Amino acid sequence: MRQSSGVSCQSSIVNRQSVDILILNGWVLTVDSRDTLIENGAVAISGDRIVEVGTEDALTASYRATKTIDARGGIIMPGLVNTHTHAAMSLFRGMADDLPLTSWLNDYIFKAEARWLNPESVYAGTLLSCGEMLLSGTTTFCDGYFFEDAVAAAVQESGMRAILAQGIVDFPAPGVPEPNDNVAEAVRFIETWKGKTQLVTPGLFCHSPYTCSEKTLREARKVSDQAGLLFQIHVAETETEVKEIEQRHGTSPVQYLDRIGVLNAKTLLVHAIWVNEADIACMARRGVAVSVATESEMKLASGVAPVPEFLKKGLAVGLGTDGSASNNNLDMFQEMDTAAKLHKVKTLDPTVLNARQVLALATRSGAEAIGLGKQIGLLEAGKKADLIIIDTHKPHLTPLYDPVSHLVYAASGNDVRDVIIDGRLVVRDRALLTIKIEAVMEEVQRLARQIAS
Repeated sequence: MRQSSGVSCQSSIVNRQSVDILILNGWVLTVDSRDTLIENGAVAISGDRIVEVGTEDALTASYRATKTIDARGGIIMPGLVNTHTHAAMSLFRGMADDLPLTSWLNDYIFKAEARWLNPESVYAGTLLSCGEMLLSGTTTFCDGYFFEDAVAAAVQESGMRAILAQGIVDFPAPGVPEPNDNVAEAVRFIETWKGKTQLVTPGLFCHSPYTCSEKTLREARKVSDQAGLLFQIHVAETETEVKEIEQRHGTSPVQYLDRIGVLNAKTLLVHAIWVNEADIACMARRGVAVSVATESEMKLASGVAPVPEFLKKGLAVGLGTDGSASNNNLDMFQEMDTAAKLHKVKTLDPTVLNARQVLALATRSGAEAIGLGKQIGLLEAGKKADLIIIDTHKPHLTPLYDPVSHLVYAASGNDVRDVIIDGRLVVRDRALLTIKIEAVMEEVQRLARQIAS
């Protein structure tokens, strides 16, 4: 729905209301359920919240701001939500490419993690990823890894919003040499970070049904439910996994998890590629959400998740990048473009997963999938002030007929100019304001030389 005027605004006021930030002179793309698009739009921000979204004329008549930002005709939109990544895996970017998942994971990644992960390396790798995500327009991400306290410290420094979970596996893991302590370590992380800051929300992350026993899965689910937090798990990622779970338990991975009581509305199933109609019906019945990491899944030749079928069943679906070791970047614009095109070619239907649907997956629906839909994901009064400005004065974004189409099919993370999170400006004119990125890159390069040796 395109509007040029008439969006809800205050009547004429002699004394204008004070706000902290007023963003003017842009296409405001709210990504609400009506696809509201406001030409010559503006957004007013006070504290960590959006006060009002409307036309520039209406908002300049109603508000005076401490800081005014000129969007210069660009696109003002919600920050992107990366629903699945392992941020510190930027340490292993490009280390073991062009391999099937089982070989990539068992022969390279698990071994590299065991040898090279520690709080310092995880902190550096996470900070590098936060810088990359901020510069490409991601304001919130959902993470599961080891040494998650170091991840949380890096997130705090970066100013990003994140759901963070200590990884759980049933074998010695980095920082947790005794497998029996895996859930206990996750509980300790939750107790440390729950309520500590409004930008970091803890959760639980069980790696998969084949690396976690039934006992571990049940125990982690119980902890998650008691704390009211998100439970994440890789599931049905490969055909090999499905066969293995069927041999062990006599049913599919999804229905095995359901049988042991793992699936409910605070569950995020990651990948969910090798699922059938019965699995999808089960997922819908339990109200689970799904994160799809299209580029990683393509690169590892894992398969294609049935996203259109998920949406038809009413599942909350978000896009994720997975870690940089299997993607190999964290650009959510690239993820949108790839997801849209892959499903069109798979179905031979160019109308499948249109640009508006895909943009919603990377914003509003992604926020819902990780349990933050009441706070972020769209631009409207009362929501958290997490938004980005896209510079459209580029040859590849000219001419501009449809901002949504451009965002999905033409733009990239390099077109993000400004980023605001929780009402705080963290990227201004392509410059990071919270991270000394050159120093971070130097540190990761130093670590990479050690890893390569």
